[in-house]
Amino acid sequence: MKPLVSIIMGSTSDLPVMEKACKWLEENEIPFEMSALSAHRTPDAVESFAKSAKDRGIKVIIAAAGMAAALPGVIAASTPLPVIGVPIKGMLDGLDAMLSIIQMPPGIPVATVGVNAAQNAAILAAQIIALSDSDVAEKVNNHKNSLSKKIEKANQELANISDYRFLVHK
Repeated sequence: MKPLVSIIMGSTSDLPVMEKACKWLEENEIPFEMSALSAHRTPDAVESFAKSAKDRGIKVIIAAAGMAAALPGVIAASTPLPVIGVPIKGMLDGLDAMLSIIQMPPGIPVATVGVNAAQNAAILAAQIIALSDSDVAEKVNNHKNSLSKKIEKANQELANISDYRFLVHK
């Protein structure tokens, strides 16, 4: 299957964070590709990637970056596709990366999830694709339903605890 989502990292050191996005997409059978491109070290490759992504069938790009975090914005400047930025925790607990990603100039939007929130980026990408793909929409709905079932189960387990000393703080 052709990838619908492209996951781009500024460096392979971002892989431990971005694996959560890969895992979620894989579990939900949403095809994706992944590569490392640097806005500062490989600017020509980043621009080429961004300009060709739509023609290759990509629907959403997830771009992870830390520190200066230029990658999501540089990609967004060169593609009509939605770009989701994942700030990577670095020197200032990811605040530096988050601010770099969310403070885009007018006309160059980048959606931004929380610091290291790669799974949320994958879910948001799926929700965007779900607008025009009923199979992906069903997978997103199933995921949302599973979340409420987890909470229902947790509440049932709490109701079965007979010794409430563990639940009450004195």
